Amino acid sequence: MRKISIYTDESVNIAIAEGLKRRGVDAFSARDLGKLGLTDEEQLIFAKDKGAAIFTHDADFLRLAVKWSDEGKSHHGIIYSSQKTQKDS
Repeated sequence: MRKISIYTDESVNIAIAEGLKRRGVDAFSARDLGKLGLTDEEQLIFAKDKGAAIFTHDADFLRLAVKWSDEGKSHHGIIYSSQKTQKDS
């Protein structure tokens, strides 16, 4: 079985990628690879080219996923986690 690869974009704290690595996950961050400042679409293209799912707190990726689906484009997954807390709701 193929091991999952996770690419964290710049909205995700670097500690997340580091923690995943310590647990045996193939994880890397936008900061690790000098990819800070790319557009969301450029980030998703980069993740796809690396064979990785992208992990983000940026809700714009949800709209991007729909756009790509409508255009027949594929990727290796988008893991979205909201940063809202109970107090934010």
